[in-house]
Amino acid sequence: MSTAAGYAEVAEGVRAAIAAYTQALDDGRTDDVIATFLPEGVSVIPGFGTLTGHDELRAAYAKWVPRRPQRHLVLNTLITQWTADEAHAVSDMVFIQPGDGGWKVVLVGRYRDVVRRDGDAWRFAERVAEFVTLG
Repeated sequence: MSTAAGYAEVAEGVRAAIAAYTQALDDGRTDDVIATFLPEGVSVIPGFGTLTGHDELRAAYAKWVPRRPQRHLVLNTLITQWTADEAHAVSDMVFIQPGDGGWKVVLVGRYRDVVRRDGDAWRFAERVAEFVTLG
């Protein structure tokens, strides 16, 4: 562990990256989603494979702009290791959309992230999603 940046500062940077990603994704702001990744960043999504770099990420995420309200609820984030410039985190995720009679859980899953300091921001070096589809 590093003494250059305290745990609270690192954890807040990681949580800010996660929140920026999630809100941009749910709002359909593709460029803002891509901005949460380093230029060489990687996203691994079940059923879609491994996306590497801003161009691949942008092409994929542009196809996933929501057509109706949705929310990714990311919680239970645990920083498993960290330094002043990099952190590994695991978070649970619940994806909901409106359904008959109100909001409905569509799937649950987990994110495994490697997040790096990039100037004043923290960005994803790697974001691996694991989903459990509900029936």
